[in-house]
Order: sequence, then C-alpha cells, then structure tokens
Amino acid sequence: MIQDEIRSITAELPEGVRLVAVSKFHPEEAIMEAYEAGQRVFGESHVQELQRKHDRLPKDIEWHFIGHLQTNKVKYLAPYVSLIHAIDTPRLLAEVSRQGLKYGRRIPCLLQLHVAQEETKFGFSIEEAEKFLHDGEWRQMTGAEIRGIMCMASLTDDEEQIAQEFELARKFFLHARNIYFNSLPSFCECSWGMSDDYPVALRHGTTMIRIGSKIFGHRLP
Repeated sequence: MIQDEIRSITAELPEGVRLVAVSKFHPEEAIMEAYEAGQRVFGESHVQELQRKHDRLPKDIEWHFIGHLQTNKVKYLAPYVSLIHAIDTPRLLAEVSRQGLKYGRRIPCLLQLHVAQEETKFGFSIEEAEKFLHDGEWRQMTGAEIRGIMCMASLTDDEEQIAQEFELARKFFLHARNIYFNSLPSFCECSWGMSDDYPVALRHGTTMIRIGSKIFGHRLP
C-alpha cells in the first residue's frame, strides 16, 4: 500500500514539484517500504526520532525537518539535515547559521509564513517577514541559506480559503525573490500542501508537498 501511494502521488506531480514523505511517528520498516518505491526525501518533526532514523537508515536519504524547531536542538541536526522547513523567528535562523558555520555548512532553510486563521500556527506574518528581509541582518548569517517559503493553510474544508492562503504565500515568495534575492536560482522553494490540501497547493505554486497520512496511514505518537 505504501509503495502504491508513493507511485500514485509522484505520478501526478508536475515537473519541478517534489514529494516529502512525512514519516514522523512511523517505524523504520514503513520508511524502507517507501524507500524501495524510489522515495528519497523524508520529513520528521522530532529531533531525537530523526537522529535515530538517520543513524539506522540508508545514507542517501534526504532528511527534512518540518516541525517547530527549538534553538537548543539545532546543534543535533546541523551536521546532516538537508532542509529546515520552518524558520519562524530571526533568533532561530541565527542559531542555524551559527551551527552551520561550526560544521562548515550553509544549512538550507525556508522561512515559515503564518497565513492561516489559527493562532496556534507558528511563523512570520507577512509584515514581519517583510521587515525581517528588509532589515537585512539575515545576509550576515552565512551558515544558513534561505531557499524559499513554507506555510500551512487553515484546517478547514473551505477550499477557497485554502487557495487564498496559498496564493498569499506564493505572491510573497515572488515578491521576496525579486526584491531581496535578486532572482537567485537558489531561492526557489515553496513548501505548502499536505495530505488533505495538496491538490490545491499544486495549483498555487508549491514546489514541495508534505504528505504523511495519505502514504503511511494515521499513527498517534
């Protein structure tokens, strides 16, 4: 079933869109099923669990950290993480940069925008993200590389609202790319769309969809 879902999802993705298989709380055996179907990008949201899986599973897996990341945990991911999806404060980006320099890396990151209606979501508001990029301190954080934007839509069945939120993120990405990144090819990632709303995300500029339950089924921590 896992392999069938991987093949089904990847077959419908447009060129330039990648699948991040969200494997948090799922066993290594399930990850290996997806791996054997050709999946190489996996998303985790707990540092200790990610460390264990990184140590035990094939080394060509690209590990993405997709959850809320505490600054005191960055040091554990810094040697190997391929992408941190949810940079939600300037302080977190500064710590990622500090740890990246320690390991001789520029750790790829995405800025998380808060576009959803729920207050429980993390991330920069559009205004905060604009101010952060305009102020320019991030340019000195050379151990981190901002590759794009990440967001989560509201938890709702209202497809029109979800589309509006993704479109807001897409427009900010295009604005930031033109104004602050001089259209650099490295600033190219838009991470939005999950199991329930990724078809909407595909119509609104995503380059990465984060799919968990549709692939692995539901599993409680």
